[in-house]
Amino acid sequence: MKRKYLRNASASILSALLIFAASGTSTAGSLAGNEGDKRFPPALSGDPMSPCTKAYKAYVAASGHSAYATTPYSRVVSLYILCGARLNAPSQKVAEDLAMKSCLATRTHYKVTNGGACEIAASK
Repeated sequence: MKRKYLRNASASILSALLIFAASGTSTAGSLAGNEGDKRFPPALSGDPMSPCTKAYKAYVAASGHSAYATTPYSRVVSLYILCGARLNAPSQKVAEDLAMKSCLATRTHYKVTNGGACEIAASK
């Protein structure tokens, strides 16, 4: 008789542990809402319609490996901020490389020759 009850109790405990373990792994897999590794605080305008503000918010909301590159803001040198982002890449390194390419393409598009160079501000 005791084995029957012991077996039922063991099965119940094991199933409870599996449920808790499964719920913990599903939340650990997502990077959504995480700002990741910040190398420097990105300068964002207060305008929510600004392309760089939109790109940074999309970066934070992304659930996979992502990166945000921008030109560092300096009041003396530059009066503009250029940026680029890559969302949900296969790895953090790939996301950083593609975010840098995006930022550099923006600099080329607007024919920017002075000011700060593109740098990775944050990645996850």
